[in-house]
Amino acid sequence: MRVNVMSVMVDDQAKALRFYTEVLGFEPKREIPLGEHSWLTVVSPEDRDGVELSLEPDEHPAARPFKQALVADGIPFTSFAVDDVSAEYERLTGLGVRFTQPPADMGVVTTAVFDDTCGNLIQIAALKD
Repeated sequence: MRVNVMSVMVDDQAKALRFYTEVLGFEPKREIPLGEHSWLTVVSPEDRDGVELSLEPDEHPAARPFKQALVADGIPFTSFAVDDVSAEYERLTGLGVRFTQPPADMGVVTTAVFDDTCGNLIQIAALKD
């Protein structure tokens, strides 16, 4: 068994696609129209056949209150691996990304948390050697 798709719930798929591709650097993988929304996924350019990230509409009645509660408590919805948290923090800050937690040494890992503009906090993390 392996992970092939994970989801992040977004308030606007078009806005999310722009942010996740133009700012974060993911690449579009699938866009299958399904009425008002699409099955919309992006992937890491480093692994085009790897795990797909579904930009899932947050239309379910429980989704937005759940996301708002996580943000209010400062809890990231998910985490992405990076090679160098400080370098990625500088790159993303330069692109106007708002961080709620700058790079922090957590022992075996360094993390930072940013606002994805779609209603989520996202953590970036790098394991230390």
